[in-house]
Amino acid sequence: MLFLEELTKQYGDVPALRGVTLRFGAGFTAVTGRSGSGKSTLLKAAGLMIPAEGRILFRGKEVSGLSEREKDGLRNREIGFVFQDYSLEPAYTVRENVELPLLLAGVKRRERRARADECLAFVGLEHKADKRAGQLSGGEQQRVAVARAVANRPGILLADEPCGNLDRENGKNLIGLFKRLAAEGVCVVMVTHNAEDAAEADRIVTLSDGQVLSDTAASGRAAQGAAAEGRLFAEPEEDGRDG
Repeated sequence: MLFLEELTKQYGDVPALRGVTLRFGAGFTAVTGRSGSGKSTLLKAAGLMIPAEGRILFRGKEVSGLSEREKDGLRNREIGFVFQDYSLEPAYTVRENVELPLLLAGVKRRERRARADECLAFVGLEHKADKRAGQLSGGEQQRVAVARAVANRPGILLADEPCGNLDRENGKNLIGLFKRLAAEGVCVVMVTHNAEDAAEADRIVTLSDGQVLSDTAASGRAAQGAAAEGRLFAEPEEDGRDG
């Protein structure tokens, strides 16, 4: 689904990525390594958020030469983001936060609400839909951030230290959501310092000094039990976009 070839990125004289080549498909990948190893830079490059030397292919199509407007459109349609600080609008309701990417994509109001409620049910927060986001706990806000990230049914979900501000229980719940998404065919890539969180993925990529130190596939436990919980990405009857 996503191919990064010979990616190189420097900040001034400091190399952040040095010829990194990786393929990402459906499943749950953890990217780990020490601070300064290039993890967050790799994630930003995968999300088309920074210019980098090398090639980036999405679904077989090279995107490195796209304009910023074209990249913005691709990010909105195909890539979901989850950040450590949640990045919600605290004065908006939970449902309104989840609807934001759908609004930007031109999805009609009725479909926006239905899909937002579907995503909130997926993360177990449908009963908080009308609450202000700022009234929720940190764990709840991060689950809303996941619901918002998958509202447009992206092929890729990128998460940068998503459990960093969560207690252990809420962190486990969030990892569980990533496993379920991966089992549905989403490409989930999570950057983490936490070895326990990384061990829950079905693939672990370790970076060191901007290079791939190791790339290890685990037993595929990320997919176990997900089907029994119900699917999020059911095929829509219509795309529901304004036209």
